Amino acid sequence: MPPCYGWGAKGRAYHASDMRVILVDPSRTAAKIVKATLEARGHEVLTFADGREALACVKADPEVGALITTTEPLSMSGLELCWETRLVSCPQRPIYVIMMSSSTDGDIRVLALDHGADDFIGKPPIADELYARLRAAERFAEMQRELLRLATTDALTGMCNRRAFFDRAGALCARAREGAPLSAIMADLDHFKRINDTHGHAAGDEVLCAVARALMSESKLVGRLGGEEFSVLVDATLGDAVVVAERLRSKIESLRVGIGAIALTCSFGVSEWQQGDSIDRLLQRTDYALYEAKLGGRNRVVVAQNGAQSGEAARAVSTIRKTA
Repeated sequence: MPPCYGWGAKGRAYHASDMRVILVDPSRTAAKIVKATLEARGHEVLTFADGREALACVKADPEVGALITTTEPLSMSGLELCWETRLVSCPQRPIYVIMMSSSTDGDIRVLALDHGADDFIGKPPIADELYARLRAAERFAEMQRELLRLATTDALTGMCNRRAFFDRAGALCARAREGAPLSAIMADLDHFKRINDTHGHAAGDEVLCAVARALMSESKLVGRLGGEEFSVLVDATLGDAVVVAERLRSKIESLRVGIGAIALTCSFGVSEWQQGDSIDRLLQRTDYALYEAKLGGRNRVVVAQNGAQSGEAARAVSTIRKTA
């Protein structure tokens, strides 16, 4: 389908991606005209006369990028539909809401914006104006996606930052509570301070990125929890998670990074979800296993013991963190 173009600053053309649009209008004739106008520029349009049916579609279809509604769809007011759609919209799923009305009453515009509409357009809409509104919707969605990326991504490695890791871990933990397998792997670079002191911080950054790439090759949910410490969640039993950790350990040991061909090793702790766990408890147990690996000579995988951590590991953690 043909793309939709507009003109930006200094006459430069820009492209608005095809968008899935929900159009709500009890008038079949009006809806048909607007639908044809949008489809002529490559947008996919789902039409509804009933507001509640449209709202159900918004909730069920994560690909919907925009909602255009008249002031009086069937079963609920356009203002209510704007408000309910705004409650569905979120940074992970931006939905641009446009109120469409033939009324020239300024109060309608104010009410629409106060009820969650992002924009307002006359009815019947002028084609070029409607296209421009949807280009604005795409710019808005792109900005939302970029803000979300910046808020959830570790700037150096490109993996989840600490906040995003814990946010996304929630879904896996919920599944684990229902009996699905879940294991955690924690990895910490060995002697990272020595690498920074010997080769410089630029080389240290390159090392962190190389390790991050290796870790992300084995799991979709990997987070940088701080410094040179990473956490990996895998939907696997303990035995399978140990195999993954050992494979990662070997892969990282074989890396040679940068001009100085810096050799690397990592220590790993592994633990399996237990009934009654929280993500904090699971990672705490995994963390103690990691530092058992440090105590045992580094460059190794250690499985967490059930129950409380060993007293030796607990006392050693704060000391080893300074020299890890």
